[in-house]
Amino acid sequence: MANVGFLPASILGRASFILFFIWLARPQNIVVFQPSFLITNGPKLSSFLLGNTSGVSLNLRRVSASNTTGTIGSSSCVAEATRWALKTEQMGKSAVQVHLTLSQSLRLCGENETNADCCLKPLCVLETLQVFACVGSTPLASLLIQATINARLFPANASSDNKTVFPNQVYQPLGICPCDLTSRACDARCCCDQDCSNEELKLFASHCLPGPYGGQVSPAPDYQCSMQSAENSPDWFPFLCVTSPLENNPYLGLFYQGDTIAPRPGPSFRMPLLSAPVPPSIYIQGSPVVTSDDKYFTIPQMVLGRCINGAPVAFLQNFKVECVTLFRSCPTGPPIKTAQKDLITEVLNGQGGIIMVNLTDEDASDKSLFLSRGQVDFTSETLVCENVTLALDYKFYWKGNGITSISLTRTVGTIVLNGSVALTTRYSAVFLNGESVAEPNSGNPGYQVGRPVIAGILDNNTELMQRTLINIWKPVGDGLCSSASMKPVVFGENSTSGCLLPIRQRNITQCDLLRETVADLQAGLTTATYVAQRGNPDLTSMTDWVNISFVTRNVSTATGAAAGVCGDIPSHQYIRIWSLTTSLVDGIPQREIQALEVSYSMSTWALDCGGGDVSLCENLEDSQLFPITSSVTFVDIPINTGPPKTRFQINFTEYDCNRNDVCWPELAFPFTRYYTGEPYSQSLAKGMILVFMFLAAAILGTPWRQIRQAWHNA
Repeated sequence: MANVGFLPASILGRASFILFFIWLARPQNIVVFQPSFLITNGPKLSSFLLGNTSGVSLNLRRVSASNTTGTIGSSSCVAEATRWALKTEQMGKSAVQVHLTLSQSLRLCGENETNADCCLKPLCVLETLQVFACVGSTPLASLLIQATINARLFPANASSDNKTVFPNQVYQPLGICPCDLTSRACDARCCCDQDCSNEELKLFASHCLPGPYGGQVSPAPDYQCSMQSAENSPDWFPFLCVTSPLENNPYLGLFYQGDTIAPRPGPSFRMPLLSAPVPPSIYIQGSPVVTSDDKYFTIPQMVLGRCINGAPVAFLQNFKVECVTLFRSCPTGPPIKTAQKDLITEVLNGQGGIIMVNLTDEDASDKSLFLSRGQVDFTSETLVCENVTLALDYKFYWKGNGITSISLTRTVGTIVLNGSVALTTRYSAVFLNGESVAEPNSGNPGYQVGRPVIAGILDNNTELMQRTLINIWKPVGDGLCSSASMKPVVFGENSTSGCLLPIRQRNITQCDLLRETVADLQAGLTTATYVAQRGNPDLTSMTDWVNISFVTRNVSTATGAAAGVCGDIPSHQYIRIWSLTTSLVDGIPQREIQALEVSYSMSTWALDCGGGDVSLCENLEDSQLFPITSSVTFVDIPINTGPPKTRFQINFTEYDCNRNDVCWPELAFPFTRYYTGEPYSQSLAKGMILVFMFLAAAILGTPWRQIRQAWHNA
């Protein structure tokens, strides 16, 4: 429920009164002060001048009432020198706010002080002022002010009142009088309270609080050599007493809890000031790249979900981002409109030298990858924007702790604006050691959640594995497959995405060609034949790689059941990844991929032209959109930590204690190693005693006596 606030009636009434005066004054071309009479007790006051204020000047003077008539003198537009400063502030076309400020200090003068900037009497200001609104020499309105201001009392040491000097807590406790709990008042039985007078101390002088709480924080201990007298000192005292200053006592630091702690600054909403970059002696991974004029080398990057134009580039950290910007007019500044002099910069190479960025321009052949049409405005004129920067691709070549060269490929194009256009610009930076990209691993040794799944293609010539990625669809702009891009599969994150494929009537009549087209689009997502088991695979060892299982599509050779219908379209691609947690490294689970399977789901596509008959489609060029999707699912293989079952447990389930109420194997449970209620030696000894008692009862009991009698009779 919303909170509704109401202004007080006094404020509403005053505002209505001012608006009424504005309405009244403007048609008649007059001015008026509102309020026209003020009584002030402070050095600042303000009022409003309402009406036609153009050409109106304000004059201030001191006035006094006549002793006989009690009236103030006639109006005058001649200004006088006063102790007040007059300022005006235009509040609108027909309102001016008038400010008056006392230019004299309100400090009370000292005994021998005759300075005019202080008050000679406690009643510092007692005077009547009048402000006239004049046009030329004709007064139109006046403001009467009665000022009665008393002098202010300021402490002599006002500059140091807000500072409290604490003694060094290492040598003197902070609470020298802990029982002093009330400020500027005497606490009963607190003999160290400085607020207690001598008369108050006599009331409880014999009942002072003892010990450190009562302020006795430095009593001399008994082992001090100065505390023992010759009468009661023991024989060993001269040899074992301690000579130590009184500052070193057991109560030292009683209220001291450790080293001093500097206060942390509170949160601020101000933009943090970035420190100037320090020119690096050598580059290390993660250090910012610096230009020759000691500035950060910046490229637009994604920070907290937003594109930041001035983001510094970090050494050996690759990135690739896309920034979407909505345009209604041609861009005029970077990074969308870049000049050659802004891109060709000098960069410190980290070895004491300077290198230059090599720029190469390319024209965008297909601008649909960068543009998505927004709202079309037929009333606005068409704008042609030339040499718009669509992509900036940097390549940093490095060796050791330095950069050897930097190459930049700028993709430009011409954009036609007729309304609004969403422009997707691409920025990338890769660090190359020689000609190979410094690709990061996805874990060490096992995969970490959120890192890309590493795939590979075996090079038959070099017998080395070429790293690549497994991708799924990433639609952009209009969502069509022609403009869609791909995003890598991330370990541990299930995902589903897709794009739209426009199909015309002539396409639906060639089902075999349509199946091949869709199959090629889906096969382009996964071009690899191997997947890495761990996050840091060895490119030279085949034991770190697992074959990708591709499920063969079962395509029927029969044609569609009706014209304009195509079946067995591989419209959905399933990627299933089985992973297993093999170990823990510093508490972090290490996961390995055990298998990866790529399969397809078939669907039937049919054009809908009304009535369910494709012959009703009048225009053969009209197209309909059909979805093509891809998904990835991660399956965790459970870990079976228990021992394998024996053949007896598998065949004779009636002896399984987990399935039956009667458990014969646990008949002698206290004598087995599984019993942990007490030490094994004690349980074994008690068991032997029970066996002995059973045998004794059997020998000395009735059965043994009957056996002995039968033997005797025989």
